[in-house]
Amino acid sequence: MIPHGVEVFIGLEPIDLRWGFDRLAGIVADRLTREARSGALFVFFGKRREALKVLFFDGTGLCLFYKRLDRGTFRLPLAPEGTTTLAIEERVLDDLLDGVDLDPPVSPRRRATTH
Repeated sequence: MIPHGVEVFIGLEPIDLRWGFDRLAGIVADRLTREARSGALFVFFGKRREALKVLFFDGTGLCLFYKRLDRGTFRLPLAPEGTTTLAIEERVLDDLLDGVDLDPPVSPRRRATTH
């Protein structure tokens, strides 16, 4: 579904998912410092992360993909503190859209036993 070689950027700050093409294109320019018509995919999440929007340009106009999960939330990849944008690979976006947890849970450390 996702074209090979396309750049993918995630906006890590939640947005109002009622926003449409123009507002999201403005967010791409202001927050992500990119051009909405560059051919890249721009992913945005709502506050509860149960829905997302992907904005992209197909060569003739802006397109908007919207996905809402029936249950659960989208799992964002880990990013350094204070990061507002994250570039990811197409396969990571594909996993994200499929509901795959991108960062496996960390198992608790075993305590060393002393005898």
